[in-house]
Amino acid sequence: MTTDVQRLTVRNLGPIVEADVEFGDLTVLVGPQATGKSIFLQMLKLVVDAPSVQRTLLNASLDWKSQRDAFLQLYLGEGMDSIVSEKSELSINGQSQKIATFARKKGYDSDSEESVFYIPAQRVLSMRDGITHPFSDYRFGDPFSLREFSDKLHGMVQSEFIKGTFFPQSNRLKKSLRELVKQRIYGKLQLTTDTREFQKRIVLKTPEGAVLPYLVWSAGQREFTPLLLGLYWLLPSAGGTRRKELTWAIIEEPEMGLHPAAISSTMALVLELLARDYKVCLSTHSPHVLDVVWALRFLQENGGTVEDVKAIFSLAGGGANKVAKPALSKTYRTYYFPRGKAVQDISSLDPGAEQPEISGWGGLTGFSDQVGEIVARVAARLKGVA
Repeated sequence: MTTDVQRLTVRNLGPIVEADVEFGDLTVLVGPQATGKSIFLQMLKLVVDAPSVQRTLLNASLDWKSQRDAFLQLYLGEGMDSIVSEKSELSINGQSQKIATFARKKGYDSDSEESVFYIPAQRVLSMRDGITHPFSDYRFGDPFSLREFSDKLHGMVQSEFIKGTFFPQSNRLKKSLRELVKQRIYGKLQLTTDTREFQKRIVLKTPEGAVLPYLVWSAGQREFTPLLLGLYWLLPSAGGTRRKELTWAIIEEPEMGLHPAAISSTMALVLELLARDYKVCLSTHSPHVLDVVWALRFLQENGGTVEDVKAIFSLAGGGANKVAKPALSKTYRTYYFPRGKAVQDISSLDPGAEQPEISGWGGLTGFSDQVGEIVARVAARLKGVA
């Protein structure tokens, strides 16, 4: 199997009729719930990392005996084998592959390194009560992406943060990025560990030393913290630009629970991934994420500068130029996942496009447009009465 995936096509898999996606440096998937975005991203992880996925499952004493349906339940989750039919097909860089191929153990290199790090939408479950959990703590039918993500966080918490302070950490993020996270997510609070009843848990601590357990955090803090730890995994502190063999980062719904200003900060962290030459794939339901992508494309096409990029994200101070400058040379692709139709390339994000899928950014601006039209109609009616 090759890890050099430039294009992935998925056909007749669950809700996906056909998704033909050519990847940019940053690729964004949009569309309503249950249209196959997560399935597509999990298939990307599988086609790139099948050997390491299989090795992880086998190391956890899980054996599917090369049976496709059993493997899919272990990988996608309980009951997800039902999304596959005889018409289901993957095409990698134009070469067709049956999904059953990825369930076969024969011929895989057992030493193959993981190339894709996956931060799933269910990431908040990886820190139940502020406690991280290893792979084996989950049921066999829980999605592989969640189990592996949780296991990575658990190992990192136990080995790389012995002193117990997660944020602020001067050796993990550039100063300009730390300031954004501090201002817009944690404020004066410190993200650290606390040991009660002989068990290490992650907590927030006030300047006065009061401990705030996980369940009293804001929704945004609960959602962002496992995302931050996942980004720590991708952004090692030992002087390297990337961790080991990782070349891809997949993040599902980075906006969950966050205020628009905090979403901008999260997208600034995505720019740091791009600056370190990761290929990044996002799924989102947030028009604010596409605001950022549209703005970056606009700057590229209209002579935007590093200072313009910094202004968009309010980046200032140490390392800001190193985060902002690469953004002007990266490629950005956006795809719309509709219901019951083929996925559409809406990368231009042109507000003046005739196709509503493009001008409406995959439906993300549709509700605002509808509200505006109704308000305008009511205002005109009142004017007519007057």
